[in-house]
Amino acid sequence: MKAVVFTLGCKVNEVESASIMAGLEEAGFLTDDRLSYADAYVLNTCAVTREAEKKSRQLIARVRKFNPQADIFVCGCASEKDRESFLKKGVKFVTGARKKEEVLKAFKQAYGAGADVLPYPKQTKTRAFIKIQDGCNNFCSYCIIPYLRGREVSRPVSDVAEEARATACPEIVLNGINISSYEGGLENLVRALYGIKKRVRLGSLECGVITEELLRALEGLEDFAPQFHLSLQSGSSRVLKSMNRHYGREEYLAKCGLIYKHFPDASITTDIIAGFATETEEDFKESLSIIREACFARVHAFAFSPREGTVAYKLKDLPPEVKSERLHRLLSAGAECAEEYMKKRLGYVYEIIAEDCAQGYTCGYTGNYIRVYVKGTLAAGGRYRVKLKQLYKDGVIAEADE
Repeated sequence: MKAVVFTLGCKVNEVESASIMAGLEEAGFLTDDRLSYADAYVLNTCAVTREAEKKSRQLIARVRKFNPQADIFVCGCASEKDRESFLKKGVKFVTGARKKEEVLKAFKQAYGAGADVLPYPKQTKTRAFIKIQDGCNNFCSYCIIPYLRGREVSRPVSDVAEEARATACPEIVLNGINISSYEGGLENLVRALYGIKKRVRLGSLECGVITEELLRALEGLEDFAPQFHLSLQSGSSRVLKSMNRHYGREEYLAKCGLIYKHFPDASITTDIIAGFATETEEDFKESLSIIREACFARVHAFAFSPREGTVAYKLKDLPPEVKSERLHRLLSAGAECAEEYMKKRLGYVYEIIAEDCAQGYTCGYTGNYIRVYVKGTLAAGGRYRVKLKQLYKDGVIAEADE
């Protein structure tokens, strides 16, 4: 019997879907993460924006085109927010974002084979995402996720370390909804990974977690990937305050400086919201200018989407054309900085972990998250020293370093 587990949304959703796939395979099911014909479907939904929630509901019709008689099991943030909208579509089972092991229990009840707990995720790539915590206590004024995921809960250090050592992947990524709030301190978890023979990368971080203590702990890792996804959301201190983000522009830039002090070759990537409800044109110009001041290697920008149930939902939204125009300017500025970051590193030698092959090139990533294309076929998961030669597509062409 075949089950497709299809995911929308964040890396945490992807990790949880991979755990569902592992549990189903242990029970004897064939699994796939691509939409295709199957006997049963697990749809892991997202509600971070209105568009994501809409796409989550549309998934029901999409999978029924493959098999109208298939059983459909739904979980995730969209079904946590509005369970009834999925039940009305005649699916077999619905749970939310907080108890996804219920999907495996529902399979067990329906087919006599399943599990009661989520196992370690199925690893299908050279990079293993390890979930270290769930939930968020920050309650940013625009964000619905704390209401859907609940309060912060961290996994024990020993559990995370055991999973990190058990995976066969050459790289691990520590992720969660808010890993900056990891109970007991993220730096203590990092120290528990000392001696591990894998590249260690961190998921999205909040400004306040960047301290001398954490950065010194990261320096002690045998193979740390110096990429810091440091969430920003706005370059204006005034807008940050209305977002309920607990830092200002100057503090954020100081944290970037601290990162570069310890890791001069680090890439700092970020998220910026275009057209938040309280954002003026002057505020927006501060978001544009901070892109260069912080020397971002990559910017993920998106337009503000009011979410019912949040504080910001009550604010007067900006016209769509204003948000769209600002988004375009942010994306353009971010693309320029990404190109500049890569240009400055041409001629240097880096180690990559090979991932996949396409159009005659093997693709992989450096520790500081530059996408590298090497002519020919390299073994997936292998480590190779390469010299960066020229910009190409979304990354850089490189040659094997002799």
